[in-house]
Amino acid sequence: MNRQYFGTDGVRGPYGGPIINETFAARLGAAVARWLRDESDAETKKVVIGRDTRFSGPSLEAAIAAGLGNEGVAPVSLGILPTPAVSRAVRALNAALGVVITASHNPSEDNGIKFFSWHGEKLTDEEEMRIERLMPLSVPSIASAPVSVVDTLTPYMAMVQAILPPGALRDWRIVLDTANGATCATSPVVLRALGATLVQLGDSPDGRNINAGVGTEHPESLAAQVRATGAKLGVAHDGDGDRCVLVDEKGVVLDGDEILTILATHALAHGLLKAKTLVVTVQSNLGVDKAVRAAGGRVVRTPVGDRYVSEYMRAAGANLGGESSGHILCPEVVPTGDGLVAALKIMEVMLTTGRPLSELRRVLKKFPQATANLRVQEKRPMESLPGLGAAIAALEAELGDQGRVLVRWSGTEPKLRFLVENTEETTAKNGLERLLKAAKNELG
Repeated sequence: MNRQYFGTDGVRGPYGGPIINETFAARLGAAVARWLRDESDAETKKVVIGRDTRFSGPSLEAAIAAGLGNEGVAPVSLGILPTPAVSRAVRALNAALGVVITASHNPSEDNGIKFFSWHGEKLTDEEEMRIERLMPLSVPSIASAPVSVVDTLTPYMAMVQAILPPGALRDWRIVLDTANGATCATSPVVLRALGATLVQLGDSPDGRNINAGVGTEHPESLAAQVRATGAKLGVAHDGDGDRCVLVDEKGVVLDGDEILTILATHALAHGLLKAKTLVVTVQSNLGVDKAVRAAGGRVVRTPVGDRYVSEYMRAAGANLGGESSGHILCPEVVPTGDGLVAALKIMEVMLTTGRPLSELRRVLKKFPQATANLRVQEKRPMESLPGLGAAIAALEAELGDQGRVLVRWSGTEPKLRFLVENTEETTAKNGLERLLKAAKNELG
């Protein structure tokens, strides 16, 4: 899809840059309103808006609300709350659309805008392309628009808390890292209500410290605190709360692949994995496939992006999917990825089996991977890089069914991402070096 602004997860970039600024936000709000006017299944012209804790959030929210208001749509502010809570609120408030102003795990200097449809799911490529075509060249004004305010945090937390029985986490010590982001007011409340004693990190947002050395991208302090405090586990979110990274009681970090494999194999053992299918992306480790097959299920892969996972899950009738980055989708609870839901689901497995996380993680034996990111000045079409293409083809032929190669452009950053996987670590590393050399020869 040749979209000009949208990437794999909405529109994202440096605040004050050519895309993420108040004028662009107002234009995008107007375009979304025009698109809603053309949608026959939109029952209302109410749009809910949530944001994370970034300093640029309030002004971008006001701008997109003004763009919506200029086109006759009523904006409703939800304030600061996790992305999955916005997804839930769209349906709960019978809104036509949900807007989240966030750059997820990116630093505070970045921001972004992503959308949820009236049923709480991310928009498709085709829908985003239609919105881009409706963007006006300018808007009459980005002055303040009338905005109503609704509290949706309380019902969201009640819904999530119901995953576990009352008092289920009594006598549990948990280290919780909320990344100075949107989950600061939700995850601690839910875990304490279930009886947990918390050691907190990243719980003092100031608008500029979101994801700064904390959160899913920086689990080192979390792991150290788990070891130091003797906690049962550690939980880290990203800035907008749709990701989850865990740390076992020994201080070892678990990524999304390990979380998904634990949940999938447990669900298979209890007849709860619908269609006996786990949906992941091409980024996930081949060890996931092996573990799920051994448990009697199958793994299906999609392009990178949790919305592609979600789309396939709906088509296949699956109830579990996600990404190695920590986006975990349990649509029977909430339509999109939810870091707190994922953590509670893992705790549910721990409670049911009586096994610590360090034992549960053993179900996945990962294939060695070698990964790298190459920052570039320009994202050129892959077909315009014949030398790199030849190197990829040669390496794939050598690896055969004992490994795989993945080279793709980042959907949110000017980077070319590389992954080489093989049963032998040395082979994977050597293959990665060959691909990097080929790419640098062509890209400079």
